[in-house]
Amino acid sequence: MLYRAVAPFLRDSHEDVREAAVTAAVILAEHPALAVHRDHLAEHARALLDTSSDDPNRRVAWKALEAWGHDVTDIEPFQEDPWDCGPHSDGRGDLEPPF
Repeated sequence: MLYRAVAPFLRDSHEDVREAAVTAAVILAEHPALAVHRDHLAEHARALLDTSSDDPNRRVAWKALEAWGHDVTDIEPFQEDPWDCGPHSDGRGDLEPPF
């Protein structure tokens, strides 16, 4: 249901809206039921990496591409920020759902 709500905004003309939609869709696609959308989302994630200056969104896109088996060797890997390992961290990565 959430993915269907986000998908129409993947090609929005406003960069901020498009980036938010791509980031949300990539995270949602980690659920096995939405895995069929990953190849399509990989194109959007690659575009986000090419155009965005928002490091958290770029990190999500990079990690998704890497996790989905796409070649990310031409993209500089991101360093984990200290907030990723804060006192409330349960050890999961950005793309690991809580279920």
